[in-house]
Amino acid sequence: MNYMKSKASITHLLYLHGFRSSPQSMKAQKMAHWVHQLHPQVHWWCPQLPPSPKEAMALINQGTKNWPLSQTAVVGSSLGGFYAQCFAAATGCPSVLLNPAVEPARDLIHHVGTQQAWHDPAQSFYFQSNYVDELEALQNALESTHSEVFAIVAKGDEVLDWREMTGHLPHAQIKLLPGSDHALSDFEDHQDDILNFLNLA
Repeated sequence: MNYMKSKASITHLLYLHGFRSSPQSMKAQKMAHWVHQLHPQVHWWCPQLPPSPKEAMALINQGTKNWPLSQTAVVGSSLGGFYAQCFAAATGCPSVLLNPAVEPARDLIHHVGTQQAWHDPAQSFYFQSNYVDELEALQNALESTHSEVFAIVAKGDEVLDWREMTGHLPHAQIKLLPGSDHALSDFEDHQDDILNFLNLA
């Protein structure tokens, strides 16, 4: 299936990981490999996001403040998909959303407390109750974007409801998977669609 390309040639690519995740995630690592191998001239940045949503967005905005926005795109997974929506709405950049969180304040209120890092259980962080308030503030400020959006949504997602995800993305090009899972274990199958959409330099 062919999905519409981003209009501009992308020279700067931001990847945002999900809750309890890291730049060591399977999808982040595969994306980094694809970019480095196939588009080595593209500037790639996948930061370790702090638990605080306010601090996470501040880090993202600070790290990209000198990027050429007309040649920037963002990829985000799960909670990172929500942050990617915020970034895209603020900048007009094209975005790829992978099983994106669309109601993170509601969903993560149940995760207040100590959380183990997914890729290193020896590491932990405390998800504070005020972080839910920070997510609510971001959600309330989030405006729908008419920039290019390509979303991969799995009906087999065991964490997020595919109906809710698609319902929150009325202007997106959506690749709806009949199965798969929240982690998109079949991520490699979507390489061509993602890279074609991103139109990397």
